[in-house]
Amino acid sequence: MTITEQTAVGDIAGTLPSSIRVFQRHGIDFCCGGRTPLGVACQDRGVSFTEVARAIAAADETPVERDWSREPLPLLIDHIIATYHDALREDLPRLELMAAQVARVHGAKDARLSRIDALVRELSVDLRLHMMKEEKVLFPALRVLARNGDSAAAIAAPIAVMEQEHDDAGAMLTDLRRLGDDYTPPLWACNTMKALYQGLSELESQMHAHVHLENNILFPRALGRDDARG
Repeated sequence: MTITEQTAVGDIAGTLPSSIRVFQRHGIDFCCGGRTPLGVACQDRGVSFTEVARAIAAADETPVERDWSREPLPLLIDHIIATYHDALREDLPRLELMAAQVARVHGAKDARLSRIDALVRELSVDLRLHMMKEEKVLFPALRVLARNGDSAAAIAAPIAVMEQEHDDAGAMLTDLRRLGDDYTPPLWACNTMKALYQGLSELESQMHAHVHLENNILFPRALGRDDARG
C-alpha cells in the first residue's frame, strides 16, 4: 500500500492492521477519525508525517488473530460482540462507580472530576443503548444480508446512524482525556482515581479498535455486498 499525506487513516488501518499500534502510540484516531487524511491527522497531533509513515512501513506485518477484512461477516459480528460488547457491559458499571466515588471524595480539589463523572455516566448510557440497537436490529439484518445477498440499500440508513453514534462516543472520549490531563493523575490522587484514569485510557484504546472494526471493515463490506458468506 502506498501511503501519502492524503491517504485516509481508516483506509490504512483497514489495509494494514499493524498500523493500528503506530496510530495508538501517536494518539491518532483511526476509528471515528478514519476519514481524516494522514497528513492532517499528523499535523493535528503535532507529529511528523514522515516519521509516522516510516513507522507504519516498519511495523510488524505478522497478522493479528485473523484478517477480519476477509472473514465472513457473521464471524466478524460474533467477534465484535464477544470481544468488545461483552467487555463493555462488565467495564462500564465499574468505571461509573469509580468516577462517582472520585468526584464525591475529591471534587472539591478539582471541579473537573464532577464533569468526568457526568460524562462517564452519559457515555455508559449511550453505549449500552447503542450496543442493544446493534445486537437487536442491525447485526441480525447484516447476518441476513450475508446469507442471502439481499440489497444493502435498506441498511444504509441504520449504518449511518450507528456511525454518527460512534462519532458522538468518540467526542466524549476525547473530552474525558482532556479533562483528565491525558489521564495523568495528580500527585494527590488516591488509588481509586489512578485506577479510574487507567480504566478510561484502556476503554478509549478498546473503543478505537472496536469502532475501527465496524466503521472501516464491517460496514463498508456490508454496503459493498462483499462476497463473503456465513
